[in-house]
Amino acid sequence: MQRFALALFVIMTPLVLSAQDYLALHPENPHYFVYRGKPLILITSAEHYGALINLDFDYEVYLQTLKADRLNLTRTFSGAYVEPFGAFNIAENTLAPASGRFIAPWPRTEVQGYAGGGNKFDLSRWDERYFSRLRDFISKARDNGVIVEFTFFCPFYEDVQWQLSPMNATNNVNHVGNVGRNDVYTLDRNGGLLAIQEALVRKIVTELRTYGNVIYEICNEPYFGGVTMEWQHRIADVIIETEKELGVKHLISQNIANEAARIVDPHPGVSVFNFHYAWPPVAISQNYQLGKVIGDNETGFDGNADSTYRREGWAFILAGGALYNNLDYSFTAGHEGGTFAYPATQPGGGSKALRQQLAHLKAFMERFAFVSMQPDSTVVSGLNTGVTVQALAEEGKQYAVYLSGGGQQDVTLRLPPGTYSAEWLNTTMGSWHAPTRVVSRNGSARLKVPDYRFDIALRVIRLR
Repeated sequence: MQRFALALFVIMTPLVLSAQDYLALHPENPHYFVYRGKPLILITSAEHYGALINLDFDYEVYLQTLKADRLNLTRTFSGAYVEPFGAFNIAENTLAPASGRFIAPWPRTEVQGYAGGGNKFDLSRWDERYFSRLRDFISKARDNGVIVEFTFFCPFYEDVQWQLSPMNATNNVNHVGNVGRNDVYTLDRNGGLLAIQEALVRKIVTELRTYGNVIYEICNEPYFGGVTMEWQHRIADVIIETEKELGVKHLISQNIANEAARIVDPHPGVSVFNFHYAWPPVAISQNYQLGKVIGDNETGFDGNADSTYRREGWAFILAGGALYNNLDYSFTAGHEGGTFAYPATQPGGGSKALRQQLAHLKAFMERFAFVSMQPDSTVVSGLNTGVTVQALAEEGKQYAVYLSGGGQQDVTLRLPPGTYSAEWLNTTMGSWHAPTRVVSRNGSARLKVPDYRFDIALRVIRLR
């Protein structure tokens, strides 16, 4: 295995970017991001992670579409994992390239026999076509105001995915990876793959050293497929060690659980803790004390309705989250503008309309000095059964409130004495109701709620 370690990377020319050009945690409130000197929340409805490795996917059109839809995040996989046609019942899955259209970090050889069609891979070398595509993808994302969450690895849920990975011994000429799928991401049972994995991490981190619009995610859904915590911490260490030598620093994210879990003994180098399908958003309240970003970086698999994913996004962000990503199946190869009419059997949703609704959420938050706010469960009372509330507050100054569940006609707001402006937002259409003056004399005020169907949002700002 020595030859793998010898060919990792060479430290390049000095960095030309300043520290503020890199996405970071906001120094005044690390539950949020800062980028190029401005506070930031990341919100998107994005493709299913194949934009980089699927040669049929025109990522330039896709990124332009995200910008036009006023969204600012995408998530992409490295190529260590790829899916077969029909996986998870996803039609036109971008993470399942057509035969001959899968590109990985490692080059093909002259030896036939890759399980997905074509020749095997050489894990001791790099495919410069891949890295050229990677740099171009990240560069065009940056130009379109899009942050890329780059996911290095993904567990193999079933044997069929492991059979397609270049790391599987049957698919490479290096005779490494002759292990079961549940041993791939371990420190002691990986069949020689740890050196390959570390080399890949170092290479990508080096290639992307001058791009500030990147978050490095260690592994997608590591709670499946035998991924050990010790291995995850080792990958985090490799990122940190490599960047220390390069003189740069990107944020590292770790995927914690589906729905919710309390984080115990986190790696000190991890700055973003991600959950999937985080509805209701209790993962935030369980872990807010960590003082890091909490994200919901995958949702879907709950039918096709836009309202399902709009409501999850609003609830998560108004509960104190700073990252939300819906799986949007209207993005496919050939439909990079988000126009694919997927079948009703698709496990999730996504549409132009949903992207607009999530853009309303992003614009709503940008009307606040949200860095000064924190979750507050005591602001609103008097709710009907079945109506839930999430709220952010800067006591006595600004309040962001989100009601989910129809039929609420009025609410009581806990407000310090003073005069406030209150505006209701239609979360579906993005239209604002006329502002009303609210006077709090005894620490509370009653406010009428406009008619709405599923959900509605409120902005309250102190006037005097």
